[in-house]
Amino acid sequence: MNPTIVYCEGAFNTTNGKTAHGLVRFTERFDVVTVIDSRYAGQDAGAVLDGRPNGILLTANLHDALALCQKKDRPAHDFVIGLAPDGGRLPAEARKVILDALEARLDVYSGLHDYLSKDEVIRTKAEKVSRKLTDIRKPPPINSLHFFSGKIDEVKSLRIAVLGTDSAIGKRTTAWKLVHGFREAGHTAELVGTGQTAWLQGAKHGIVMDSLVNDFVSGEIEHAVHETWLDTHPEVIVLEGQGSLLNPAYPGGFELLAAGRPHIVILQHAPRRLEYDGFPGFPLHPLSHQIMAIEVISGKKVSAITLNHEGMKPTEIVGECRKIKEQIGIPAYDVLEHGPQALVNLLKPNLKKRHG
Repeated sequence: MNPTIVYCEGAFNTTNGKTAHGLVRFTERFDVVTVIDSRYAGQDAGAVLDGRPNGILLTANLHDALALCQKKDRPAHDFVIGLAPDGGRLPAEARKVILDALEARLDVYSGLHDYLSKDEVIRTKAEKVSRKLTDIRKPPPINSLHFFSGKIDEVKSLRIAVLGTDSAIGKRTTAWKLVHGFREAGHTAELVGTGQTAWLQGAKHGIVMDSLVNDFVSGEIEHAVHETWLDTHPEVIVLEGQGSLLNPAYPGGFELLAAGRPHIVILQHAPRRLEYDGFPGFPLHPLSHQIMAIEVISGKKVSAITLNHEGMKPTEIVGECRKIKEQIGIPAYDVLEHGPQALVNLLKPNLKKRHG
């Protein structure tokens, strides 16, 4: 893994910084040395995000980030855009920093919809300094895409879908926690990613769902799951959800349920979130309503609720889990705060049903 600078100016510790958050928490693809956000310069990124220091310092600008990498004897090689703004557009101020990163001889990775490789100035600069531009959200050629075929039925892994009641609510983080939890329990498990951050974190198989022509979304989900099965025959495949079924701006999850055909559905929820992320005046549908929608579409019961504890004190989490269980009859867990072991233990009997 190459020493890496993550750019997240003005967005770290907000829902628009979720790509940076994923890389701070876990990645098998990059050696993250520092995250740029001047509001938190000098602080530990893990401590700011989760209250757990991890040695990744926040810096004020690219100059300071490069200097820190040199000081740590890990000279920067890669520069990753850690922003995840609404609509995936590249902020104007970030464009100049990208040009400066290229001047500093860094390879640049972006998961935004504004492709760096199509920006003439950025592309010319990259060619001049012989550095690589990688647009993760750039869709593959149409002739390489797959249509749904039914081969999903050949996959013998236990398939677990992690959906959410909103966008930017922690579905991917919970999905990774489940994968690692099953591995720690002695089982083979793989993640099928559905967004750019999962790829940046090192997911071997997956798609970037919102970059695909809609006709091929179901087929690409099926193909990614099937390829995961052919590759390692894992006992468990965890499918990362996107958006939510009822989010007005980011509706997602239907194709995952219809084409991925999960055996188990987990629902990520933020109890203190009252409106859809980024859309004041659009109230979040009640948890019971969201569960009903998922169960009608999938024909599967939601097996557990996983908490996003934003806006909550640590002392409130256990009580909130208990409250959810009492109100809707489904167990609730905070895997980010307490680890995935209890949820893994809940789900493990399903492995016996499939594998004997």
